[in-house]
Amino acid sequence: MAKIALTGIKPTGTPHLGNYLGSIQPALGLAKDYLSVYFIADWHALTTVKDGKELRPLIHRLTATWMACGLDPEKTVFFQQSRVPEVAELNWYLACFCAKGVLNRAHAYKALVDENREAGRDLDDGVNAGVYTYPVLMAADILLFGSNVVPVGQDQKQHVEIARDLAEAVNRQLGSVFTVPEPLIGAEVKTIPGLDGRKMSKSYDNVIPLLAPASEVRKAVLRIVTDSQRPEDPKDPDKCNVLAILRHFAEAPRVEELKAAYRAGGIGYGAVKEELAATLEARFAPARARYDELLKDPEGLDRILEKGAERARALAGTRMEKLRKKLGVR
Repeated sequence: MAKIALTGIKPTGTPHLGNYLGSIQPALGLAKDYLSVYFIADWHALTTVKDGKELRPLIHRLTATWMACGLDPEKTVFFQQSRVPEVAELNWYLACFCAKGVLNRAHAYKALVDENREAGRDLDDGVNAGVYTYPVLMAADILLFGSNVVPVGQDQKQHVEIARDLAEAVNRQLGSVFTVPEPLIGAEVKTIPGLDGRKMSKSYDNVIPLLAPASEVRKAVLRIVTDSQRPEDPKDPDKCNVLAILRHFAEAPRVEELKAAYRAGGIGYGAVKEELAATLEARFAPARARYDELLKDPEGLDRILEKGAERARALAGTRMEKLRKKLGVR
């Protein structure tokens, strides 16, 4: 059987260029060499989004985004997390093997505690149990399907390490049950600056939407922060936020031409912003058309996710039966 690569995508907010480079593009590339298991992590989203009228459209938009960008649900096990009840079942079993101290040290929880401490609030103010036990649910996602590799950024590596530790703990006590996964961190993790030069992130409100109308994308591009140098002034191409984004999407020779023009002087930031907007339109216009078409049929998207869930449950079935028998619950 082919090795399995697993990726979960949380449906919070509108996908942007940073999501495309950091998650969508690499994950689609992995599908060439692995059996890819990709899911919409709607249970994870419940830590912050608790309104079905808000969450359901987000699930449909994210599903349509991945498909418009090239995901083939016939070749990828692509499903909605909540349609696979075995995930929640395994979450409880793993929680019974997970030491509380492990969760105390989880990065996301510690960050919230630190924020509360700095603000003089109770240390657990605003921290729900879902946030606290988030790493266990993520471990269930990973271990349920026998994942061999999990592509993550450096900041998410801890979650895979916790899944590894839990797999080993179960295997030591019950015998061989779980594959011990490996984090897959690319040699060059692609990060893209946002409109203000910081990492593109919804939390910074500095994103360029991925499949929005061309006018909306152009409007965002024109907001990219630049310095006050005039077109005729020589400029450092390595310090330009516009070029830092464009280099991910333009042909390499064109990027070199622009770098030379910056150093020599004679090109303004406005012209490069217009080129970036045009480049993004050429790159993503076909995907946007496909995305718009998919969103016209939300029931069809649900059918795709349900079919994927059936495949996911079949993939998890033998492993769960083995674990239930070893635990004595069946």
